[in-house]
Amino acid sequence: MSSKNYDVIIVGGGVMGCATAYYLLKFDSTLKVAIIEKDPTYEFASTPLSDGNMRIQFNIKENIQMSQYGMEVMKTFADEFEVDGVKPDAAFRQQGNLFVLDEHSKDESYEGYLLQKSLGCDVEWLTPEEVGKYYPLYNLKDCVAGTFGPKDGTMSPMGVLNGYKKKVIQLGAEYIHAEVNQVLKEGNQIVGVKLSDGEMLHSKIVMNAAGAWAKHIAERVGASIPVEPTKRQVTIVEANVHPQKVLPALFLPSGLYVIHEGEGMFMIGKCFADDYVGTDDFVWERKMFEERMWQELVEYLPAFDRLKISRGWAGLYEVNTLDSNAILGELPALKGFYLANGFSGHGFQQCHAVGRYIAELMLNKTPTLDLSIFSPRRIVENAPVFESRRKII
Repeated sequence: MSSKNYDVIIVGGGVMGCATAYYLLKFDSTLKVAIIEKDPTYEFASTPLSDGNMRIQFNIKENIQMSQYGMEVMKTFADEFEVDGVKPDAAFRQQGNLFVLDEHSKDESYEGYLLQKSLGCDVEWLTPEEVGKYYPLYNLKDCVAGTFGPKDGTMSPMGVLNGYKKKVIQLGAEYIHAEVNQVLKEGNQIVGVKLSDGEMLHSKIVMNAAGAWAKHIAERVGASIPVEPTKRQVTIVEANVHPQKVLPALFLPSGLYVIHEGEGMFMIGKCFADDYVGTDDFVWERKMFEERMWQELVEYLPAFDRLKISRGWAGLYEVNTLDSNAILGELPALKGFYLANGFSGHGFQQCHAVGRYIAELMLNKTPTLDLSIFSPRRIVENAPVFESRRKII
């Protein structure tokens, strides 16, 4: 069986893997980089099934800074990632993100707001009356304040992924349709991967960018990471309301969120503690919305008492069960095994900063943005870094 040598092997061809490959080749165009993706249609990948939201409103400095960098990348994305005269369309729509705060979340959110302002973020602290002006469909139930990021918004996940993918292939990355059967090591040093067809690919650096399948990839080298693939569902509804402009994405204290698509179309979602864990269920369940979201939705937005369910879909979060934040960097006990896992729902918007950071670590460059707070070492030391004291993102 044939074998090939690479400087870096990336397991997972989603936006995180492709972004890392882009920065590797931007730093050093002579690198031999392989991206291994088991499903190039991306039917079940988390990137295309993402809501595609980007927000500046976090409580941890590094999470805020990653979003700031992502915003900068989006400004020139179409030009930077043009390939053969074709510019990618990320469809970035900055309608804003509006977070509703109740008594339990107000103080901590205000601390986050002050941190965001100190870092130069465009964010507003709102009274309930001001919240009502931004979102006239909302009846202000449970609202004591709000925060609004006017430059936050949504974009096309596939537009961003295709931009990175086509660019890295142009830059020389080898995109391989295959499945990794085993990650190879000699002692505590990574030496490559074995594909399901038996082919060996050799490298002293392997990156786990497998998203919801990250835990499985880690297990194939005898490592354990606290990442569980968790099913999330969203539903598209048509309501008998027609705002004159696109409303901000609305995030309620319970975790229910409403993203206005335009006209009378809205996307509704919520995470539940009993969401299915596994990689074998992508069935959207209409009853999930009807029985567990609709009544709550109407309590906050009475105009949704009559609506038409258009469609929905299910995708996977890669939930970090330790603290719901990213796990970034080299696994301490395994030289050359790099992780970019456990984003728990906010990975898509962080791909730009994470890709740059992981590439810098691999090439022994001083990181432009220090993200060591998210090092895998905290997993070993059981030292969680929570975005919120309530452990809710």
